[in-house]
Amino acid sequence: MVNILSMSNQFLNQKTPNEIAKSLADKIKEHRKKLKFSQEVLAQKSGVSLGSIKRFETKYEISLQSFIKIAIALDLDNDLENLFTQKTYTSIDEIIKG
Repeated sequence: MVNILSMSNQFLNQKTPNEIAKSLADKIKEHRKKLKFSQEVLAQKSGVSLGSIKRFETKYEISLQSFIKIAIALDLDNDLENLFTQKTYTSIDEIIKG
């Protein structure tokens, strides 16, 4: 019974694709503003149309290619490349040292 409850709680806490897309768009927008880039400047630097950037920041819709171009323009491409990598540890000492 505990396993079923655990599984249902995990499912209930799972984010929807739209929630994840919104979170990504919000992080990109926040980073853009931190760099003091207007949407227009980001469009020029990334090669992504201004309309696509506006749609991404408001409706959270964008192609993967455009998303990657934006990440490169904001110098976030290393974060994308490391997105699904997890560091593996062979000892407690490695974990402590980080």
